[in-house]
Amino acid sequence: MIAFDDRNMANQIGWFFQSQGHDQAVPGIADHIKKFWDPRMRKAIFAHLDGGGAGLDPNVRDALETLKKT
Repeated sequence: MIAFDDRNMANQIGWFFQSQGHDQAVPGIADHIKKFWDPRMRKAIFAHLDGGGAGLDPNVRDALETLKKT
C-alpha cells in the first residue's frame, strides 16, 4: 500500500512541472521519479497506480505509465 506522503510527493512533482504543459511535464515527472525515488517508493506507487491510482494527478499517472514501460 502506498503511503499518503508518496502520493502527495508525486503530485507535488507534477504540480511543479504543470506550467510546462503536458508534453513536457510528463517526461519531466518521469525523469525526476526515476532519478530521485528509492526503488521501494517506485514499487509502491506503481502498485497504487495498478490499483486505480486514486488521488494521482493526470500528468503523474501518465508519467508513471511511461516509467512502467521502461
